[in-house]
Amino acid sequence: MILDQNGNITTITQEKSTIVELVNKLQALYPKFKNDNVILALTSLKKIGLEDIIEFLEISNSHRSKKHSFVIVSDNIDLNIVPDEIVVVPTMQEAYDIIEMEEMERDLGF
Repeated sequence: MILDQNGNITTITQEKSTIVELVNKLQALYPKFKNDNVILALTSLKKIGLEDIIEFLEISNSHRSKKHSFVIVSDNIDLNIVPDEIVVVPTMQEAYDIIEMEEMERDLGF
């Protein structure tokens, strides 16, 4: 797992861990990025299923409830099966765009 902090955005890149191992590492290292918007790049995984995305639901909901963005980047999942409670986009640029939009919404009080 690679952590890259740039301003108020932390990008976490998955390397060789399984999804469950990655979720456990995220929970253990959460204090390092708890005040940042998070982009979780899962682009190195060949195929991601709904059950894999659901593993991140708890940490995503917790992070988003604290008024921070949590966006997963993967182009290897059918976006139609992803629940609305979690944000998954196919590219890094879309992740940055989502964070920018969500920050504007928070600033406006939505």
